[in-house]
Amino acid sequence: MLTLKEFLRGEVKPALGCTEPGAVALAVARACSELPDREDVASVRVTVSSGIYKNGMAVGIPGTKGARGNAIAAAMGAICGDASLGLEVLRGSSSGDVAKAEEWVRDERVSIYCDPDRSGVYVLASVFTPAHKAVCLIEGSHSNVIKVAVDNETRFETKRAASSGGFADDGFPALFKDVLAMADELDDDDIKFIWEGIRMNYRVADGGLKTADECRSCGDCLQSGKFSLTMLEMEGGALSEALEIRATTAAAAEARMSGILLPVMSSAGSGNHGITAILPVAVLGKRRGKSETEIAKAVAVSHLATSFVKHNLGRLSPVCGCSVAAGAGAAAGMAFMEGGSYEQICTAVSLLLANIAGMLCDGAKESCALKVGSAASEAYYAAEWALRNQRLGVPQGVFGETIEETVANVGRVSREGMKTVDRVMIDILDKRHRPAADIF
Repeated sequence: MLTLKEFLRGEVKPALGCTEPGAVALAVARACSELPDREDVASVRVTVSSGIYKNGMAVGIPGTKGARGNAIAAAMGAICGDASLGLEVLRGSSSGDVAKAEEWVRDERVSIYCDPDRSGVYVLASVFTPAHKAVCLIEGSHSNVIKVAVDNETRFETKRAASSGGFADDGFPALFKDVLAMADELDDDDIKFIWEGIRMNYRVADGGLKTADECRSCGDCLQSGKFSLTMLEMEGGALSEALEIRATTAAAAEARMSGILLPVMSSAGSGNHGITAILPVAVLGKRRGKSETEIAKAVAVSHLATSFVKHNLGRLSPVCGCSVAAGAGAAAGMAFMEGGSYEQICTAVSLLLANIAGMLCDGAKESCALKVGSAASEAYYAAEWALRNQRLGVPQGVFGETIEETVANVGRVSREGMKTVDRVMIDILDKRHRPAADIF
């Protein structure tokens, strides 16, 4: 059976920027690391799944002051990427690296291809020099390097991920009660690690709450909406719990999607999942005077519940996992922190899922802040309703007899009912961002 430490080590990691272009940059950097001299790279070709393509198309890349997309990420991975840093692969980038990457993209030295028949996480990076070809395959999860080869000689290979949406068959419990029980294993080292993630995500939220002038002088990212600042201006006076939760979470997501040069602590392979899973619980815990241990355990519950839903949705899905899965996690974490029973925690998750289970993923970009903020506040209300014993009386819609049935229903709607959504969404985005291209 999976332990809590193994779970946290595998599913809760720092990530710099959106994890989809991060995986692209990592695959390219890992391939380049096997070449005799990466200065000789002539071209880069990357084939990705529909989810990687969609989420990496228009999102800001950290440290590039506004550059967007998988192609820039791939070029940066070749020019300055450090594969040993995992999903923080571009941490050491400079303005000179950005200018060089933009030149590579203009000169068409970087090609990104979408394989519409690939789902989940799939990145196949091929890097060419005049004398060599290096290849790296990432599959299953965003930093899961499956194979590295140079000139058809395998340099590294490991087992492929299991077929359950990119999650390895690692003993993750099938019953929600058993999932929550893992939080009882929390020790001092886990508490310290979870608080590193809380502080990390708060720093990114603080970046999202800067004024326009502060943002320009900082130069970490290029932001346009500032939805959270407008939200706070509209409220005026003292913040309600729900508004502070929504504004803080949305601010972090907007800053991250704009390319702020700060990492977040991810959850279930996604930085925005981590923002939604962590910040609502932490904000509410601080508001209500909870101890660091109480908040940390509730955040652990949130991570666990998020992964429970993600095991049914898959790593990448047509629905917005940052809202649906991590929103469910946040609802569970907040209900747990306030002393909710197992039944009340299940109710909180079910109410959140019954509310926003169909929220569409239309790619990673600043407007993700709207969805993440909505999910955070709805998770708060779901937890509060559950604690007041408000619940759905009989199975209806996706809401089933058990929490396991409800989550399975949501997963089925996403996998089966929405299986053509990504193709339509990619067509819409491709016509906007690459009007002359036909990726299929």
